[in-house]
Amino acid sequence: MNGTQHTLAVPAHRTLLEALRDELDLPGSKSCCAEGECGACTVLLDGRAVNACLVLCLEVEGHEVTTIEGLSRDGLTDLQQEFLAAGAVQCGFCIPGQVVSAEYLLRTTPDPTEPQIRDALAGNLCRCAGYQRIVCAVRATADRRAAADD
Repeated sequence: MNGTQHTLAVPAHRTLLEALRDELDLPGSKSCCAEGECGACTVLLDGRAVNACLVLCLEVEGHEVTTIEGLSRDGLTDLQQEFLAAGAVQCGFCIPGQVVSAEYLLRTTPDPTEPQIRDALAGNLCRCAGYQRIVCAVRATADRRAAADD
């Protein structure tokens, strides 16, 4: 979990999301729909974006889980800074899931097109409708990372 091994005794029906929030005190992944529809609980499981509400805690034994807290261990990431700069953070509820999903996209597709960004974030719902600003933040991060690589 975020680079640290944990041993938990949990019931077989406990979801990863419940364990993150209740057992490990990692509240960044939000509990919203509990059906995998909203993306508020998105985490990286072995580097892949998944909905923590759909994964049983027992299924992650021996696997690496990275939460929003794990992405930003050393302060705000470049992606989070771009979210702030673009005004993409409104109520903030969906933002951890949006950031984790966007980070996964940028790791797998370093120079995404706008349609690719929108497709990658389609599983993350925002009730404040800040989608365009979120897309701009992801694009700006891709540009920032490309410039840093040059």
